[in-house]
Amino acid sequence: MSVTADSSAEMRRLLLAGPDFSLAGVDPRSTPGFEGGKKEGAASLSAGADTLSSLQAKLFAESRAGSEIAVLLVLQGMDASGKGGIVRHVVGLVDLQGVQHHAFAAPTEEERRHSFLWRIRHQLPGPGMLGVFDRSHYEDVLVHRVRGLSPATEIEKRYGAISRFEEDVVASGTRVLKVMLHISKDEQKDRLSKRLDRRDKYWKYNPGDIDDRGYWQQYQEAYQAAIERTSTPDTPWYVVPADRKWYARLAVQQLLTATLEDMQLSWPRASFDVEVEKQRLAAS
Repeated sequence: MSVTADSSAEMRRLLLAGPDFSLAGVDPRSTPGFEGGKKEGAASLSAGADTLSSLQAKLFAESRAGSEIAVLLVLQGMDASGKGGIVRHVVGLVDLQGVQHHAFAAPTEEERRHSFLWRIRHQLPGPGMLGVFDRSHYEDVLVHRVRGLSPATEIEKRYGAISRFEEDVVASGTRVLKVMLHISKDEQKDRLSKRLDRRDKYWKYNPGDIDDRGYWQQYQEAYQAAIERTSTPDTPWYVVPADRKWYARLAVQQLLTATLEDMQLSWPRASFDVEVEKQRLAAS
């Protein structure tokens, strides 16, 4: 089966974290809005690549005509939830000259001397760019809440600071698409095991991932709180079941495509006389 406009809209609706959202009620192995299996999902992902690529090219082209609009895709999820796969298999199919990717690790000493949003502001996408955050400012409420790195009062303040920050980003002309990749504990264990079984995957393994598994439920609660506190009409959260990699990639592709379509992008008009330039070229 292929993803139609109607099925894409339904998928988007089903993945939206609405007012009564419950992370515990989301089955990580489910495929909301898509009835096919892995083979059909891969075919749909391939079929949707040209549309996404064309929209991203229009976004980039409009910036060359003076537009300041941009898109920011925020990817959050537990370790091994598939963030890197989204970057490779979804974002990687568009024109990379129009992509601004940043993977956030633990803050450096310099970054710690500033507000937690300081380093985030420095990585916001410029005009015409598709920005991708692999982890983001949400680490500063998720990890800090679970590990007790900041007092509860400070974390509460950060929820508000994040919402205000994102409102400013949207006001500047950047659409923000926030996606949580929701993986199960068993699936994560399987993926981490495969990293330990393959020499070419050792570089992706972090011993700290095992430590975080001991806080699994606390992380689920932290995600629930973050989604509840920072999901707004302009910057909603979408929660994508991620146990099936093929579905997560297809879902993010459809969400990103829909976000770009909402922007009603178009190719900029020529700033010169096309016919005159054709004549000049022919005579050159």
